Amino acid sequence: MKLGFVSAILPDLPFGEVLQTASELGYSCVEVMCWPPGKAERRYAGVSHLDVTTLDPETIEELTRSHGVSISGLGYYPNPLSADPNEAEVAVAHLYKVIDAAAALGLNVVNSFVGRDPAKTVDENWPKFLETWRPIVAHAESNGVRIGIENCPMLFGKDEWPGGKNLATSPAIWRRMFADIPSPSFGLNFDPSHFVWQQMDYVAVLGEFKDRLFHIHAKDARIDRQTLDANGVLSYPKLWHTPKLPGLGDVNWGRFFGALTDAGYEGAVAVEVEDRAFEGSLAKRRDSLVISRRYLSPFVIG
Repeated sequence: MKLGFVSAILPDLPFGEVLQTASELGYSCVEVMCWPPGKAERRYAGVSHLDVTTLDPETIEELTRSHGVSISGLGYYPNPLSADPNEAEVAVAHLYKVIDAAAALGLNVVNSFVGRDPAKTVDENWPKFLETWRPIVAHAESNGVRIGIENCPMLFGKDEWPGGKNLATSPAIWRRMFADIPSPSFGLNFDPSHFVWQQMDYVAVLGEFKDRLFHIHAKDARIDRQTLDANGVLSYPKLWHTPKLPGLGDVNWGRFFGALTDAGYEGAVAVEVEDRAFEGSLAKRRDSLVISRRYLSPFVIG
């Protein structure tokens, strides 16, 4: 395995300095954010360290080589199934561009969300999911690119209630997804923290889906049990769930990495920082990467 981080935590640095930071802090790779340039509509979205519409593959290759840091994948996490047709259209069109950029750079992983209309059930979303994602996956497969879908429900507060903005949240839905779109280019960017707050087993599932593990996010989550007991699991999750750095939440990382190795996973593990305690300055965000690497390094060689 190789240890990296998600570049969204360094939005104020250009691509070359992100790679330099990774090298200085001892990381082997970076998942590079590729949002369309413009204003972010949510926290950590809208970061674009590579503009996929103006790529210069030779320059990017030179930068990665000079810093000794590889790109684990390109990341773009919109809502391709949004109820707003304009939002969905923009998301899908840009996702195609990110896939093409990955192919041009010789990369084989693009990470994203499936998306969802939160006002509709899973069954009601399914026809649009198939209509949207079958051609996306076919395009990725034809270009030698794999799509890793993150398992975040995107369900935190009123704006995402009640269904969240991402279908791919559970093993039951994954089984259905991969049965209906059985391409070997369609898989997971798995993050154990999302199973923690959903009260799900984030270890046992790895064996069943070992062939679909394309990328891993290393983020922790802490459950405020007193607040959860007061409000219940049907309340807004942001009331009782807090993203934390690896080792500062409720994930048992020894068990998790044990299951990853049992599953034969040898890909990238990217630290994803969404811990508000480390957001105050660039120095604190660098500290978050230092702390995360120190904690995870016993489990990962690269």
